[in-house]
Order: sequence, then structure tokens, then C-alpha cells
Amino acid sequence: MTNQSEKTAIRLSVIIITKNEILNLKACLNSIDFAQEIIIVDSGSTDGTVELARAAGATVIETADWPGFGPQKNRALATATGEWVLSIDADERITSELAIEIRQAIDEQQSADAYAFSRRSWYCGRFIRHSGWSPDYVTRLFKRNKARFSNDIVHERLIVDGRIKRLKSVLLHYSFMNFSQVLQKADSYSTLSAQQAYARGKRAGIGTAILHGLWAFIRTYILRLGVLDGAHGLALAISNAEGSYYRYLKIWQLDQ
Repeated sequence: MTNQSEKTAIRLSVIIITKNEILNLKACLNSIDFAQEIIIVDSGSTDGTVELARAAGATVIETADWPGFGPQKNRALATATGEWVLSIDADERITSELAIEIRQAIDEQQSADAYAFSRRSWYCGRFIRHSGWSPDYVTRLFKRNKARFSNDIVHERLIVDGRIKRLKSVLLHYSFMNFSQVLQKADSYSTLSAQQAYARGKRAGIGTAILHGLWAFIRTYILRLGVLDGAHGLALAISNAEGSYYRYLKIWQLDQ
């Protein structure tokens, strides 16, 4: 006979961190309707994100501070109760094909402790197929007691204690809808990245910033075949160069 705890056991929790994601969150939540638990940790949204999340049945935790991406995701992870956890961002979508694979991976109880899938990212009008953006494997599905996020304030990574396998289907990432968003993210991410690098002892000068910006362009457009992405590949290579340039410029500024 099955007891009550077995009946109510949660197999899959989804965790999301948010701030002012009203334009993204509904589509994101619709793509994870197979989850039994959704945990959202919000850091001060003022656009209705929290209200939308609660109306959709998610458990919402509001935080007054911003410790960085890694620590914030660990807060969400600490609240999850499922045997398995799926971590996604509000601007990402689980395709129907990927949802089937995720459910199969959980049900079949294979030897893997975590699963990675290829992320296909959108850049101002199209999905990028080259430029170092594809294939972009990210580990997002894992057993709750087998992984945690690094404490990096930006560019955090999942640290898995066990075996990682890959699923075949893709995760869609609507990362940059327009060039204004590119500029905003380049500014915010380069600031966080510079602060993190400076705290770890990294130093830079204007010459260093120029060289890193140039190298980022060459790596994206030539070595990683951004040229095959057409005009969007060129624009992306320039964006990457700017982001790298400003990161090192801000490190130099912190040292002044």
C-alpha cells in the first residue's frame, strides 16, 4: 500500500531567479507546466513579476539584497523539495521535445546525476548558429542533493558531484531581443564581471582593454565562425568586443 508521503513526493522542482521579468515570465512558466513545484526568488521586481508568478501557482521568495547570480540561485535551490531540480532563466523556454526528454530522464532513473542540453540563443532577430553560441551545452537538470551553484556573482556555474549526460533536444534562450537590451546587458554584466575579477586580484590598463576587445572580436567572428551568421554574426562579434573592452576598462578604473 502506498503511504501519503509517497503520493505527495515531488519528483521535479523548477527554480528561477527574477527581477522585472514580466515580459518573459509567462512564456517561461507555460513551458514548464509539467513541473510539480516552481520556486521563484525575486530581487525587488516592480513590474508585476511577483504577482504574475504567484497567480501561476509558484512559490515566491522576495529578497531585499542582491548577493550575485550564484548565491541567489543557491537560495532558490535551498528552498526546492523535489528529488530533481531544473534551473532555468526567465528568458529561456523548454521546448516540448526537451520536456519529453526531461520527464523520461527522471522516470528512467538512469545512472546520471545531472543532464546538460544545448542552448540556442536569440540575438536581435534570429537564433545564432555559430559565433561560439552553438552548440552551447549548459547543465540545468540535476539531482537536488548532487549539485550546487558556484558563489560567483556573475557567470556562475553548476558544480555537480557525479556523472553528467547530455540530452538531445535544445533549450531556447531569448537573450537579446533588441540592441538596446544588448547595450544594457553589456554595461551591467561588464560591471559585475570587473568587480569579481578585481576582487580576485586581476588588474588591467587601457592597452589591456583594447587587446582583449580585439581578441574577443577575432575569436567570435573568425575562430568561432561568426562570419557564417551573416550581419548578425558581425554585430555579435562587435558586441562581444565591446563587452570585453569595457570589462577590462572597468577593472582599470577600479584600480585608480
